[in-house]
Formats: sequence, C-alpha cells, structure tokens
Amino acid sequence: MSQVTLRLLRFTYKKLKEKLTVSDSKTLFHEQFPFVIPNLYKRIIDEMLVELNLLNHQSEFNQDSYFCVGLTESFNELTNDYQPENHLNQLFSALCKSTNFVPEDIKKISENTIKENKNNTLEEISKRIIENSPKKIYYSRIFILGIYKIISSASDFKQEEDIGKIEILSKISTDLNIPLSRAEKDIGIYLSTLKKFEQAKELLKETIKSEREKREKKS
Repeated sequence: MSQVTLRLLRFTYKKLKEKLTVSDSKTLFHEQFPFVIPNLYKRIIDEMLVELNLLNHQSEFNQDSYFCVGLTESFNELTNDYQPENHLNQLFSALCKSTNFVPEDIKKISENTIKENKNNTLEEISKRIIENSPKKIYYSRIFILGIYKIISSASDFKQEEDIGKIEILSKISTDLNIPLSRAEKDIGIYLSTLKKFEQAKELLKETIKSEREKREKKS
C-alpha cells in the first residue's frame, strides 16, 4: 500500500471522528491535485478551499440546490482560461473531496437546477426558489451567488450596475429571511472581482505577448 493511500485512509478515518482542519483539507487537496497552480488562480482556489472547509463545520449548513449552483458556476467563472484546461475537472474534484463534498453530486444537482429554470421568467424563478428552499437557511456567500446566477438567467432579467436596484433579490431575501444588505454586498464584491480578474488576465496576456516580441527581435 502506497504512502499516499495510507494518508488518505488516515484522513478518511479522521473525517468519521472529527471535522477536518483547514490544514487537513489543504494536505488532502495537494494529494489529489499534485500540479502547480498558475499564480493568477492560486489565491482564488485557496480562498474557495478555506470557505468550503469552514462551511463543513457549520451544523446548520445545508447543501441545497442553490449552493451547488453557486459553487459550480463561481468555480467555472473564476477558472475561465485556466491552463491546462484538462486539469479543471480534477481541480474541482480535489477542491470538493478535500472539504468533504461529493463533486459528482454537486455537479449533477447544479446542472438539473439550471436546466429547470432555463428560459423562465423572474416571477417563475423566484416562486420556485422560495418553494424549494428549506424553512431554515444557513446563509453563505456561495448560496447567494447560486441564487444570483439563477435569477440572472431569467428571460426578463436586466443587469443593474447597482445591485440594490434588483427588486427580485429584495423580494427573495425577505421571503427567505436572509440579510439583504449582506446579499447585495457579497454579489457586488463577486462581480467586481470577476471584472478585476478579467483585467488581470488581459494584462498578463499583453505582458506575455510583449516579452515574446522582445525575444523575437533579439533572436
């Protein structure tokens, strides 16, 4: 039996006995994803791993359909243009497994939820969200991002620069008894992060292109 297998077995036993620490999750993650992560994505992956680990420590946390959408969709957007692309499935899998989540289940629930709401109106989507949500919700950033991704796919959704102007978000927050101000803040920060991330990627591409042109001129 290999040392890697032995370590995974020890962690599996520990999972049955107690919650994994962030350090445990990071060790498991690197066991399952033994590749160098490009600098542009390192912080993003690390923050997601820590967030998932902490959620797993919350007794009131519930892995509902909107959490699954929030996790898969934010991962997809924040790893856009990741190279090599064929590492992405393994990266997502390692992120989930190292924090006690089942990647296959999360992906399937997310896909089904997105499909159920495809081409629906805001009214239809908000009604389904309220009906499908548990009576007691443990609020998380990933959960509200899932809600946002679903409502933003509505046929009559209009993107607002000011998140506070999205009236349906206010209605859903009230009906689900979740903090509207926090929801607006988390969504706003996420959208701002995406914008900055795209700018950083463009800057990196320009830098690489410039360096390549300099080398070609010298050769």
